[in-house]
Amino acid sequence: MLLLIDAGNTRIKWAVPEDVEVAPHTSPRWLHMDSVSHADIQHLSFAWKPLSIHRILISNVAGAGINEKLSQMLEQSFPGIDVIWFSSSAYCAGLQNQYKNPQQLGCDRFASAIAAHYLYPQRALIVATCGTATTIDAVTADGQFTGGMILPGLKLMAESLARNTAQLPQVAESIQVNQPFADNTDQAIVSGCIHAQAGAISLACRAQEKQFAVSPVCLISGGAAPYLLPHLDYTAVHIPNLVLTGLFVVAQSSPY
Repeated sequence: MLLLIDAGNTRIKWAVPEDVEVAPHTSPRWLHMDSVSHADIQHLSFAWKPLSIHRILISNVAGAGINEKLSQMLEQSFPGIDVIWFSSSAYCAGLQNQYKNPQQLGCDRFASAIAAHYLYPQRALIVATCGTATTIDAVTADGQFTGGMILPGLKLMAESLARNTAQLPQVAESIQVNQPFADNTDQAIVSGCIHAQAGAISLACRAQEKQFAVSPVCLISGGAAPYLLPHLDYTAVHIPNLVLTGLFVVAQSSPY
């Protein structure tokens, strides 16, 4: 079995694909999939204990502390199994990384872009991952990762405004916004944050469309994606766990 782990800024997601290989350009089917918060990382040992794992591939953007904890837990759960820590590079799994310093690109962003290009080959793409941070990246039809945007995630944006502005209450990203102009402060905050996020994604889609004279496929993933989908000017394909799909693609490629 192959264990894939996406250690993000807030949660650690993991999955075991049902098959080692799938038909080209097809999403994997998951035999097991779950996630935990950083505070509940110790629960992973109990979830992993029954599994017969032979390969482990990890994307970690949560820092050295999570790296160390995961390393210890994996060694206890699967002694002797080599752990591969995925990192961004100039080229991997059919995708060329055009970052000035390819290694500086977040490995989760690179994995998501790899997944997008794998699922939609020969298509211009915008890949939006909406979690603790929102990243919006561009991929060309011939497999060039050209760069992207990073902005605070929906919840972080709302909480920052509420925390730093006098007399504004804390707000949740789950408040429904039916129109852009709200008649109360809570919804005005959330409306502004949602439309800032949706506007950035739509701007990226328009820029990609202008450059290539064809509408890009817009993919959206991450915990805040369901809140943003109704407010996008472009039709977007919602693909949960895009990083894990990218890791699956990477695991099938050399040298992984």
